[in-house]
Amino acid sequence: MQQGEVTEAGAGITRRQLMLGLGGIGLAAGLGGIWWQWRQPVAHDLPRLTPAEGFAAAQAGEITLIDIRTPREWRLTGVPVGAILIDMRRKDFLQALSAAVAGDHTTPVALICARGVRSARMTRALAAAGFSAVIDVPEGMLGSASGPGWIAGNLPVARWQG
Repeated sequence: MQQGEVTEAGAGITRRQLMLGLGGIGLAAGLGGIWWQWRQPVAHDLPRLTPAEGFAAAQAGEITLIDIRTPREWRLTGVPVGAILIDMRRKDFLQALSAAVAGDHTTPVALICARGVRSARMTRALAAAGFSAVIDVPEGMLGSASGPGWIAGNLPVARWQG
C-alpha cells in the first residue's frame, strides 16, 4: 500500500485528515469554552433587582435606572420606560453617569443590559470607581438564567428616538 491510499478500515480519510479534524474539534471546543465563560455574569455581592422591582423603584424615584446597552440594541428592542440611556462603551461613561445622578455617587443606580452579563461587570466596576449604591438587574431586557427579563415580564418599553 502506498502513502495516501485509503484502506477499507480508513473509510475514505487519511490519518493526517483524521488528526487535523480532531485537532480542529479540540480547538473549537477550547474557543467555545472561552466564549461561554466570557458570556457569563461575574459574581458579585452587590444588590440585585428583578425588572419589575427596578421599574417600580424607578417610577417611585427610589433609583436611577440606567440602560447600558448599545444604540443598536435600543433600536432593536426599544428601551425600558423610565431608564436613562448611557452606552457603556462611551469613553465618558463615568462622567455621563455622574451627570445623570447630579454628581451624587451615593444615589442608588440600577444597571440593566440585555442578559445581565454587562450589568454584572459594570456594577463591580462602578463600585470600584466610588459609586456606593450600585444595583444589578441580572435578568436584563431579554432574560437570563436569573429570570425572564423586562420584555417577557410585559414591562413598558418605549421606542428609541435616536
